[in-house]
Amino acid sequence: MQREGKTAVIVAEAGAALGLIAITDAIKPDAAEAVALLRLQGIEVVMLTGDNQRTAEAVATQAGISHVYAGMLPGEKADKLRKLQAAGHRVVMVGDGINDAPALMQANVGMAIGAGTDIAIESADIVLTGERLTAVVDAIEIGRSSYKKTVQNLWLAFTFNGIGVPLAVTGLVSPAWAMAAMISSVSLVLLNSFGGRLVKRRPS
Repeated sequence: MQREGKTAVIVAEAGAALGLIAITDAIKPDAAEAVALLRLQGIEVVMLTGDNQRTAEAVATQAGISHVYAGMLPGEKADKLRKLQAAGHRVVMVGDGINDAPALMQANVGMAIGAGTDIAIESADIVLTGERLTAVVDAIEIGRSSYKKTVQNLWLAFTFNGIGVPLAVTGLVSPAWAMAAMISSVSLVLLNSFGGRLVKRRPS
């Protein structure tokens, strides 16, 4: 059962076994897709869980995760993140339970699943609505796209102002032309910011 990701519970009375119950948490339908998309972006996916090793490995296999750390207490998850950060990694933690709260706070960016516990949501930097794990990929893509847009806008603003202001001060161009250049730079920044979507939305 453990090889299938199930936890076995023995029901007994007076020392005699009466039966066996298998308990399992089904992985989210889009878990494997989310892991594959993250890998395509060059992001390494690691599982930290309090479950036993066999159960954890079975779930990781279904999701396509290679690195698994099982039997971890909440504090140990946070310690593992600290070690990864000390090695120079930027860490994103995704969780939904009380046991994930310390790690969510320790991560560079903590993401809580919207259907998770209140303490996990309060400990996270980002709350993902719904239960789609591919929303993690969306959030990362939006962050990267936003950063790229910000850098582009700064270059546009500095280029126009860096050329236009000195020319206006030295009298090489009229104030009207300098003002027109300023308006053009603002217009380009706005067009760059709102032109097109940041990311394509994935189906729910």
